[in-house]
Amino acid sequence: MRSDHTGPERRTLLRVALGLGAATALHLTVADPASTPTRPARPATTPPAAAGPPAGVRGRPSPYRLEPMTANTPPRFRPGRPPVRTRPFERLPDLGRSMVLSFDDGPDPRYTPHILATLREHRVRAMFFVCGEMAAAHPDLLREMADDGHVIGNHSWSHPLIPKLSRAAIRGELGRTSEVVETALGTAPLWYRAPYGAWNRNSFEIGAELGMEPMAWTVDTLDWKEPGTGKIVRRVLDGAAPGVVVLSHDAGGDRSQSVAALRRYLPRLLDDGYRVTVPYRV
Repeated sequence: MRSDHTGPERRTLLRVALGLGAATALHLTVADPASTPTRPARPATTPPAAAGPPAGVRGRPSPYRLEPMTANTPPRFRPGRPPVRTRPFERLPDLGRSMVLSFDDGPDPRYTPHILATLREHRVRAMFFVCGEMAAAHPDLLREMADDGHVIGNHSWSHPLIPKLSRAAIRGELGRTSEVVETALGTAPLWYRAPYGAWNRNSFEIGAELGMEPMAWTVDTLDWKEPGTGKIVRRVLDGAAPGVVVLSHDAGGDRSQSVAALRRYLPRLLDDGYRVTVPYRV
């Protein structure tokens, strides 16, 4: 797995990804119904797939309020195959002052446990887009994420440039990673994120075949550049808004600044009235 630091090539790819624009509306809601006064009506024929700890995964009791919603979910329940998208989702619908924090490239035993501890301290959930080779090496961290109710997404096996791969290679990158997650947790990922934000038609089609929706981001902390803790904090706070998805990293290089920044900006977001939550597939 490689760092996201690719200089001009990364910037070009990000411009391509941003050129795709915001995704079409998807029925999402925050996964903390106890703090959400309203949410969209849901057809009776399409049961939801909660983006919390999968049923049947044993671990310490979760302190989060989503547990009653997911406690009776049938084992290995998955929603129907999603449609093939033409662009990734970049933000959540505006349901009050809700934001999503996401972390890419892990899990890494040097940094992921510190991020998990901070999230646990503040009783919030996040999304972790894991690389298969890292997940295979650290299944204990995958289980810790699931025990704490975080959403585990697919970030490919080895962090390649997806548009340069054949369909077979893309299927291998995404499929192997989903298999590792399913083996560790009993359920496969429902979300995926293309490395470098570089998507193409093949990745959208194969992701949908594997039952995953594509998730991008709204605010890039650029923590992969190691710009300093203060700059990371400012980028998150300056970009904070309802529906925003924040991109950070818990692996792929020295992520000590990312760890320190989370400790500073998370309590400030909560003090400002934001609900830090995760998406909920319906």
